[in-house]
Amino acid sequence: MSTYTDKVGNKLNALLEKTYDAEKGYKKAAENTDNMVLKTFFTRKSEQRYDFGHNLKTEINSFGQNIDKGGSLAAAAHRTWMDVKAFVSSNSAESMLEEAIRGEKAAIDEYKDVLSETNLPSSTVTLLTQQMNQIELDLAKEKVMENIS
Repeated sequence: MSTYTDKVGNKLNALLEKTYDAEKGYKKAAENTDNMVLKTFFTRKSEQRYDFGHNLKTEINSFGQNIDKGGSLAAAAHRTWMDVKAFVSSNSAESMLEEAIRGEKAAIDEYKDVLSETNLPSSTVTLLTQQMNQIELDLAKEKVMENIS
């Protein structure tokens, strides 16, 4: 049976932290746009990331790993940048969507990095693959929305 090593536990905790950071970022984006299509989309993405984080936390706990709490400095800077762009950009909806796309691409890379570990339990592989696939599907939607924002 596959088990978590400290390295895998650390990677999963980093992924969890970034998932919660994304949740906060999407919530902030929803608050900073008057475009109802984007507001709805960003709100749904925030709720999705909350669910992703809860499921990741449950998975990590099920293998006896500790959960790290808190938000990353890089994500806080990213949210601040989204705030600044929202106030100074003449097309803030487009700017926030561009930042969201950039964040989604980074999230996919994070998932691929964790999934590259050979000693992940099958339940973890399944969970991470499902979440990554959903992010990739939504990324395609975000790219389409970028043309209409």
